[in-house]
Amino acid sequence: QVQLVESGGGLVQAGGSLRLSCAASGSIFSINTVGWYRQPPGKQRELVAAITRGGSTNYADSVKGRFTISRGNDKNTVYLQMNTLKPEDTAVYYCNADVTVASWSKYDASYWGQGTQVTVSS
Repeated sequence: QVQLVESGGGLVQAGGSLRLSCAASGSIFSINTVGWYRQPPGKQRELVAAITRGGSTNYADSVKGRFTISRGNDKNTVYLQMNTLKPEDTAVYYCNADVTVASWSKYDASYWGQGTQVTVSS
Protein backbone atom coordinates (compact mmCIF):
# COMPACT_ATOMS: atom_id res chain seq x y z
CA GLN A 1 0.00 0.00 0.00
CA VAL A 2 0.90 3.66 -0.20
CA GLN A 3 0.95 6.27 2.54
CA LEU A 4 0.98 10.05 2.18
CA VAL A 5 2.11 12.21 5.08
CA GLU A 6 1.72 15.97 5.05
CA SER A 7 3.71 18.31 7.24
CA GLY A 8 4.60 21.96 7.53
CA GLY A 9 1.31 23.48 8.56
CA GLY A 10 0.96 25.92 11.41
CA LEU A 11 -0.05 29.38 12.53
CA VAL A 12 1.33 32.34 10.63
CA GLN A 13 0.51 36.03 10.38
CA ALA A 14 -0.92 37.49 7.21
CA GLY A 15 1.84 38.17 4.72
CA GLY A 16 3.93 35.31 6.01
CA SER A 17 5.04 32.08 4.37
CA LEU A 18 4.81 28.35 4.96
CA ARG A 19 6.07 25.34 3.05
CA LEU A 20 4.00 22.20 3.10
CA SER A 21 5.48 18.80 2.34
CA CYS A 22 3.77 15.65 1.11
CA ALA A 23 5.90 12.55 1.46
CA ALA A 24 4.82 9.33 -0.23
CA SER A 25 6.02 5.90 0.84
CA GLY A 26 5.13 2.29 0.27
CA SER A 27 4.80 0.11 -2.80
CA ILE A 28 5.26 2.84 -5.36
CA PHE A 29 6.04 2.12 -8.98
CA SER A 30 5.47 5.72 -10.03
CA ILE A 31 3.79 8.84 -8.74
CA ASN A 32 1.73 10.54 -11.38
CA THR A 33 -0.31 13.65 -10.72
CA VAL A 34 -0.13 15.12 -7.22
CA GLY A 35 -2.52 17.75 -6.01
CA TRP A 36 -2.80 19.95 -2.98
CA TYR A 37 -6.36 20.57 -1.83
CA ARG A 38 -7.73 22.62 1.02
CA GLN A 39 -10.93 22.65 3.00
CA PRO A 40 -11.78 25.83 4.88
CA PRO A 41 -14.09 25.54 7.89
CA GLY A 42 -17.64 24.85 6.78
CA LYS A 43 -16.74 24.76 3.10
CA GLN A 44 -16.06 22.14 0.46
CA ARG A 45 -12.64 20.84 -0.39
CA GLU A 46 -11.06 22.64 -3.34
CA LEU A 47 -8.04 22.11 -5.54
CA VAL A 48 -5.22 24.55 -4.82
CA ALA A 49 -2.43 23.33 -7.08
CA ALA A 50 -1.39 20.23 -8.99
CA ILE A 51 1.73 18.92 -10.68
CA THR A 52 1.96 16.13 -13.23
CA ARG A 53 4.66 13.52 -13.51
CA GLY A 54 6.14 15.56 -16.32
CA GLY A 55 6.24 18.71 -14.22
CA SER A 56 3.29 20.62 -15.62
CA THR A 57 1.53 22.67 -13.00
CA ASN A 58 -1.80 24.38 -12.55
CA TYR A 59 -3.14 26.62 -9.81
CA ALA A 60 -6.41 27.92 -8.49
CA ASP A 61 -6.88 31.56 -9.47
CA SER A 62 -6.94 32.55 -5.81
CA VAL A 63 -3.34 31.39 -5.25
CA LYS A 64 -1.65 32.16 -8.57
CA GLY A 65 1.49 34.17 -8.05
CA ARG A 66 1.60 33.33 -4.34
CA PHE A 67 1.84 29.52 -4.17
CA THR A 68 4.31 27.24 -5.94
CA ILE A 69 4.03 23.47 -6.22
CA SER A 70 7.17 21.45 -6.89
CA ARG A 71 8.61 17.96 -6.71
CA GLY A 72 11.57 17.02 -4.59
CA ASN A 73 14.68 15.45 -6.05
CA ASP A 74 13.62 12.08 -4.70
CA LYS A 75 10.39 12.33 -6.77
CA ASN A 76 8.38 10.98 -3.84
CA THR A 77 7.97 14.32 -2.11
CA VAL A 78 5.90 17.24 -3.31
CA TYR A 79 6.05 20.69 -1.79
CA LEU A 80 3.67 23.61 -1.67
CA GLN A 81 5.45 26.90 -1.04
CA MET A 82 2.91 29.41 0.18
CA ASN A 83 3.88 33.08 0.24
CA THR A 84 1.97 36.24 1.04
CA LEU A 85 -0.56 34.24 3.01
CA LYS A 86 -3.99 35.72 3.65
CA PRO A 87 -6.57 34.91 6.33
CA GLU A 88 -8.73 33.35 3.63
CA ASP A 89 -6.01 30.75 3.06
CA THR A 90 -6.89 29.28 6.46
CA ALA A 91 -7.89 25.66 5.93
CA VAL A 92 -6.89 22.06 6.36
CA TYR A 93 -4.56 21.25 3.46
CA TYR A 94 -4.58 17.77 1.98
CA CYS A 95 -2.27 16.03 -0.43
CA ASN A 96 -3.67 13.69 -3.07
CA ALA A 97 -1.57 11.48 -5.31
CA ASP A 98 -2.41 9.29 -8.27
CA VAL A 99 -0.01 6.40 -7.92
CA THR A 100 0.89 3.36 -9.95
CA VAL A 101 1.26 0.77 -7.22
CA ALA A 102 4.06 -1.76 -7.49
CA SER A 103 2.46 -5.12 -7.09
CA TRP A 104 2.54 -8.51 -8.80
CA SER A 105 0.15 -6.73 -11.14
CA LYS A 106 0.63 -2.99 -11.24
CA TYR A 107 -2.48 -0.90 -10.79
CA ASP A 108 -3.40 2.74 -10.44
CA ALA A 109 -4.94 4.15 -7.29
CA SER A 110 -5.55 7.51 -5.65
CA TYR A 111 -4.46 8.26 -2.11
CA TRP A 112 -5.06 11.05 0.40
CA GLY A 113 -2.98 12.24 3.30
CA GLN A 114 -4.39 13.01 6.71
CA GLY A 115 -4.23 16.78 6.28
CA THR A 116 -2.32 19.58 7.93
CA GLN A 117 -3.85 22.71 9.44
CA VAL A 118 -2.84 26.12 8.13
CA THR A 119 -4.10 29.12 10.07
CA VAL A 120 -3.39 32.66 8.92
CA SER A 121 -4.10 35.42 11.43
CA SER A 122 -4.94 38.95 10.39
